[in-house]
Amino acid sequence: MSITVVKRNGEREPYDANKINLAIEHASAGLDENITWVTQIASELELTLFDGITTQQLDEAVIQVALQNVKDDPAFDTVAARLLLKTIYKRVLGDYAGADELKSLHAERFRPYIERGVAEDLLDDRLATKFDLDALAAVIDPSGDELLKYIGVVTLNNRYGIKARNNDPLEVPQYFWMRIAMGLSLNEENATAAAISFYKKMSKLDYLAAGSTLVNAGTKYPQLSNCFVMEMQDDIEHIAKTTRDVMWLTKGTGGIGLSVTKLRAQGSPIRSNNTTSTGPIPFMHTIDSILRAVSRGGKKFGALCFYMENWHLDFPEFLDLRQNSGDPYRRTRTANTAVWISDEFMKRVQNDEDWFLFDPLEVADLNELYGKEFSARYAHYVAEAEAGRLRMFKRIKAREQFKSILIALQTTSHPWLTWKDTINNRALNNNTGTIHLSNLCTEICLPQDRDNVSVCNLASINLSRHLTDIGGGKLGFDWAQVEESARLAVRQLDNLIDITLSSVDEADFSNRENRAIGLGVMGFTDVVERLGFSYESEESYDLIDEIMEHVSYAAIDESADLAQSRGAYANFAGSRWSQGLVPLDSIALTEADRGVPIKVNRKTRLDWDGLREKVKGGMRNATLMAIAPTASIGLVAGTTPGLDPQFSQIFSRATSSGKFLEVNRNLVADLQELGLWEKVRVSILRSQGDIQNIAEIPDEIKATYKTSFQLSPYAFLEVAARAQKWIDQAISRNMYLETRDVGEMIDIYYAAWERGVKTTYYLHMKPRHTAEQSTVRVNKAEGIGDGAKRGFGAANPVTPEQASSVSAVPAAEPAVPAPARRGFGFGGVSGKADA
Repeated sequence: MSITVVKRNGEREPYDANKINLAIEHASAGLDENITWVTQIASELELTLFDGITTQQLDEAVIQVALQNVKDDPAFDTVAARLLLKTIYKRVLGDYAGADELKSLHAERFRPYIERGVAEDLLDDRLATKFDLDALAAVIDPSGDELLKYIGVVTLNNRYGIKARNNDPLEVPQYFWMRIAMGLSLNEENATAAAISFYKKMSKLDYLAAGSTLVNAGTKYPQLSNCFVMEMQDDIEHIAKTTRDVMWLTKGTGGIGLSVTKLRAQGSPIRSNNTTSTGPIPFMHTIDSILRAVSRGGKKFGALCFYMENWHLDFPEFLDLRQNSGDPYRRTRTANTAVWISDEFMKRVQNDEDWFLFDPLEVADLNELYGKEFSARYAHYVAEAEAGRLRMFKRIKAREQFKSILIALQTTSHPWLTWKDTINNRALNNNTGTIHLSNLCTEICLPQDRDNVSVCNLASINLSRHLTDIGGGKLGFDWAQVEESARLAVRQLDNLIDITLSSVDEADFSNRENRAIGLGVMGFTDVVERLGFSYESEESYDLIDEIMEHVSYAAIDESADLAQSRGAYANFAGSRWSQGLVPLDSIALTEADRGVPIKVNRKTRLDWDGLREKVKGGMRNATLMAIAPTASIGLVAGTTPGLDPQFSQIFSRATSSGKFLEVNRNLVADLQELGLWEKVRVSILRSQGDIQNIAEIPDEIKATYKTSFQLSPYAFLEVAARAQKWIDQAISRNMYLETRDVGEMIDIYYAAWERGVKTTYYLHMKPRHTAEQSTVRVNKAEGIGDGAKRGFGAANPVTPEQASSVSAVPAAEPAVPAPARRGFGFGGVSGKADA
């Protein structure tokens, strides 16, 4: 049967296999065995063709055939990315021949792109008037797109790129990077030069701005801030205002943290009408519904996390918010939850003492106190309760409540555990009030009150782009490049504060007064693997320690420099910065207050005494550092998210842009160098990404490539503690546990508190059962060791459920040993269901 292809103008032409072969050959240029790949992709493509296939369908079919073979070699991902980029170039810029013409087209069409965006009221008018567009066009370099993986190209195009009013695509990746750079340079005296410097960094993936910034920078709607932290007050007017504010912030794509601790308990008296309160839960359910009603940028549900202190009388119901069973009107299906825990509670858990729950109406000041002051006042209210002078309270055992928290966490992955006193005692911006909660992702630590909705602005350094050959074929960090990235990112974030607008006056006020930013990192596991370390090794711990010291030093120094040229933030006077303190100094302050040592290495490498003197003179920003999850921008950067380990060596990743097969390129490269990849790749696929039981793979490779459930949880804590030394805010620290023993969980989370970790994020539990992989070949009866066939059906993509069931071998003694069991008496107790 002859096959014809329908062109975009409706005309038909015969299918030209040679044209397709040339396109595949071009996409595989510079890769090994590219002729073999051309033959393989082209032959498999023919199985999918039909008469009347459109050119767009043909482009997509070629890409999907390439992607189908990623399991055999990650280089197929490069082929798919290049093929997709070509289709984007053709749709936005038109046809071209060769790299030189492509670069010329990028420069030639840049000004019309900006002018059309402004004319259609999509882009900020100043993009057309404030910049030398010809100078910007001259530096645009499409070769930078070679850094993007396929999932990165898709994410940029679908999630962050802008489209014309008629839905035509307007941006190629390099236009996107330049638009972001321009949008963050609008307040610079030499805006063109600043935009070029930011563009060069971001287009090389050295660092990336966070999601809200990538969506809105340079547009007519410059809501560029990432995190909003709010406290609901105990009056109906403020509850209503908070509901309104959540709606507007959700519309603007911001992630929200919301404390409900101040709301009086269910049954508490309302004097104005002589009735009783329904408590905070119904209001939380209402806000949860709002998150679903007001989608973020029209793309997904709103994102919010409720926080409550665990002395609140309604805390037991708070623990049930994410349960599937029960009254649906007292559940939250979209919002997350986190518990705000005091040192007093942790000590009572350790000492097996009672814990009292109170109505906030009767103990209103507890929410504002932390550390020793909280403990003293809490003891006072306990005495008042025991004397019968409080109307509403409940007595339980502290260990029993901790057990309930952890069972809920194990069952629903909520509430996340965050430590109020550690956060407040380690804060350098503690002069403007108490920090009552963290944000959606648990990395932001900012004070807030009725008049201040705290705001933070994020960017993350891509660590994998800062490795370099240091001689002898060895990799090491280019510390000068790290410093340059940190300094430029801080300047870019400081610019953002003057450009962004929200729909909540209290947020804009707090943003201007405090100028809080959160510079983080991503790609730590990527770097650890490329250096040949184990995540749970002293080399790994020392590495994150050294990395974060350099990033923190450069960021603080840059903020001090900006303060000299632009002025210090309004609330600098009276802060711990003004006393010459830096994040490292907060460890001793916290130890002195809690009376319990913080277990963390205190080694330093840089001249911190000199920097302490400098910061006394002024800081531009109230906060500087926070490590966000970087789940989305990590895909764009093509690296591992935040500080997280590898989930599996091969797995299917589901995103808002679709499902993608992920293969660990570092592992493949190491096995290829040893001549083992072809021999073991099918075994790795059959074991669903677990290499630990494959005899042919050397032990040193197995140690480097342990996955999340195979690592000691104490390794996650040690990495976080070492990083936290240098960070004035906090870390989105995901936890991965194979154990379901609640006694062991208590030890693990107690160890987090002992190490001075401020917050933890999601808990991922290893499923009890492994889903059967349906097939790795079309014919199950055939042997699968020859690896000859690579076409469709060679393997079903591994589902997230299958990928999460990585078989763990018996763990060796962890590099950071687990503490001796404290005898809390919960051994063997398990949660009710998989998280």
